[in-house]
Amino acid sequence: MSDRVTPMQALPDGEAELSLVVRLPWEDVARLGQEAGRLAAQAQRPVTLDEAVSHRLRSVRNAASHARPAGEQPAAAPSGGSVASLPRLGGTA
Repeated sequence: MSDRVTPMQALPDGEAELSLVVRLPWEDVARLGQEAGRLAAQAQRPVTLDEAVSHRLRSVRNAASHARPAGEQPAAAPSGGSVASLPRLGGTA
């Protein structure tokens, strides 16, 4: 177990920003690059892989929240959860 501290800060819009180090297969890094390219074309500006990851996580979260019945709270993630449990960028699990 590492002694690293994960920096986190509160943002004025009510969200939080945290920095993570994750290990990904090169295929996932390539998919993030493709996602960044699509976002850059839409935004008409360069987009970092960080932005692509954030956008991907937000789009997955928003899609999941629309599928939940009104008033139902999301289940807590199991403590053993991993990045591998997130959907792949290509839309497959």
